[in-house]
Order: sequence, then structure tokens, then C-alpha cells
Amino acid sequence: MNSSARTAPAGLVVAVDGTSGSGKSSTSRGVADRLGLRYLDTGAMFRAMTWWMLERGVDVHDPAAVAARCGEPEIVSGTDPLGPTITVDGTDVEVAIRSDEVNAAVSPVSAVPEVRARLLALQRAVIAAETDRGGIVVEGRDIGSVVAPDAPVKVYLSADPAARAARRAAEQGGADVAATRASLLARDRIDSGRAAAPLVQADGAVHIDTTSATLEEVIGLVVSLVESAGTPQ
Repeated sequence: MNSSARTAPAGLVVAVDGTSGSGKSSTSRGVADRLGLRYLDTGAMFRAMTWWMLERGVDVHDPAAVAARCGEPEIVSGTDPLGPTITVDGTDVEVAIRSDEVNAAVSPVSAVPEVRARLLALQRAVIAAETDRGGIVVEGRDIGSVVAPDAPVKVYLSADPAARAARRAAEQGGADVAATRASLLARDRIDSGRAAAPLVQADGAVHIDTTSATLEEVIGLVVSLVESAGTPQ
């Protein structure tokens, strides 16, 4: 934990939503570290579910097939912002869930209502446990609107598609920026258009455009929002 971490209000939930490549993960981990909070990456949970489906040969484009088996895997998320973990049935899948195969399949799996209901229950259980112990920063696409609508601090991050594509391509070791941009925009369309928990800016969320901001600047903005919010009611 950051040696200069500040003390956040007890029981705090910070909801961070936004588009792919907008800086959600880095920002959320940085805010959690600075404030001495835990951290949950809900997107990793959907990726873990997708990985499990692919490993077992489930047709990810068949919602009924995915729904029939989504109750089977045991998905456990670690909440250390400096070393988040994700396991499926006891297997560490932190690297495996970032593969191109999972990237291509996660949207259809995430759109299945039964998958969202299963993972929503897991997410809320983690949030409840960590708020009892102090507080948590939760990142995803429906945190402020569905997972934790009563969170006292809600943030929605976005960035210009070109900036998002450049960041994501760099994360992937120099992937083609044009192809990455097309993939991100396609994911946006799916996530924003799905019937179950679409990607939206939640009521009361503060919009932060990260296009020209540094990571430290964005972290600082969110920390300031938390400090301004005071003790949650």
C-alpha cells in the first residue's frame, strides 16, 4: 500500500465506469492505493467466465448454452490494488483472460442475463465484505447504474477513440492501432446496446475525459471527489 495513503471514510464505495481504454483499471488501482481501499475489477470476472466457457467448448454465441452452464465455475477475485488476482476453480487465470480469444468472446458472454445475474451476486458479496472492513473502488461498465447504485462517489471515464486505441495497443505490446480502434468501437456498440445492464453514465456520476490528462492527474481528480464527498450517509 502507498505509504502516503490517506484515510477514506469507512464503508466507502467508489464506482468507476467507462469505455475500454479510458484508463479505468489504472485509475481505480491508483485511487484505491492512495486512499487505502480495496479494489475490484468486475471486467476480469466476465473475462474469467468467458475463459471457462471457451475452455469447455461452450458456444459463446449461443445464449441458452452459456446460461445453462454459467452457474458452474467458481470465480474468486482478489482485492489488493497492487496485486489483483482472479482464479477460476482454483486456477490463476490473470494472464489467460487477456488473450485475443477471450477478447473476441467476452461481449456475447457478458450480454447473457444469467451471466450478469450470477456475477452481480458475486460482485455485491465482495463489495459488502470489503465495505465492512473499510471500503473499495469498483470498476466496470455498470457499477454506478446497477452493481452499486447507492455508491456515494460515481465516476465515468471516457477518452477520444484514437487515444484509447493507442493506449490499448501499447498495453498489448504494440498491436495495430487501427485494428485496436475498430475493436474498441465495436465493443462500445455492443456494451451500450445490450438489453442487460448497458454501458451508461450513471445518474450522479462525474464525467472525466482522460484524453489529454496524465494518469496521476486523473487519480488526483477522483481522490478529490472522494474527499469532497465526506462520510457516506
